[in-house]
This record gives sequence, structure tokens and C-alpha cells, in this order.
Amino acid sequence: MILLKGISMHLARTRSISTKVTDEEYAQFEVAAGGRTISEWSRDVLLKASSPNMAEQALLAEVLALRTILLNLHFAVAQDQTLTAEDMQRLIDRADQDKLGKARKRLADAAGGCHETKVGT
Repeated sequence: MILLKGISMHLARTRSISTKVTDEEYAQFEVAAGGRTISEWSRDVLLKASSPNMAEQALLAEVLALRTILLNLHFAVAQDQTLTAEDMQRLIDRADQDKLGKARKRLADAAGGCHETKVGT
């Protein structure tokens, strides 16, 4: 529904998506739909699934940045290196540099079924 100058208008839905399901799957969908029709429920589920989850991306980005910092810090300590405040800031800046891009790639890879990861990324 869209609202134009106080007038609500329903957009005509003219396209259709369908799939075959088992009786058990259909029963699961009925329960999940609650009081809505399965069509309304499935439309909402499909629309939500096709939109990026910003909270998920941000959380994964932070975890990946933390992972990068910890791995680099662990490596430095294992090499008996003493890190200065400037060294730590460089590690943090480097980890923050492309954390969201890395998170989006990981999520896209996971959605596509890709399980390959490289060391240090």
C-alpha cells in the first residue's frame, strides 16, 4: 500500500511465484503463518529473505575485525614482539578498513553454499 497526500492506494500484485510442498511442509507453513493466509506469510518471508540484514552484517563485521586483531596480536606475541600503542592502533585500523565488505562477502558465500575460507581473512 502507498500513501499519496492522505489517499491510500493498493499496488496491484500481478506476478506470481509458486512451489510444490509436502503435506508436512504445508502444515508447518500454516502454523508459522498464524492468522494470516499462507500467501501473505510467504510473501513476507520472501521479501525479508531478499533484503540484506543490516544488523547481521554489522555484527559479523565486528566479529571479523576482532578476529583479525586477535590473530595479528597473537602472532606478534608468539614472535616475542612488543607492541606499542601505535602498533595496536594500526592493527585496529587495518581490521576496521574493510570489515563490512568482508562480512558481506562471507554472508554471500554462505548463502551461495561456498564454504572455502582463506587464512588471515
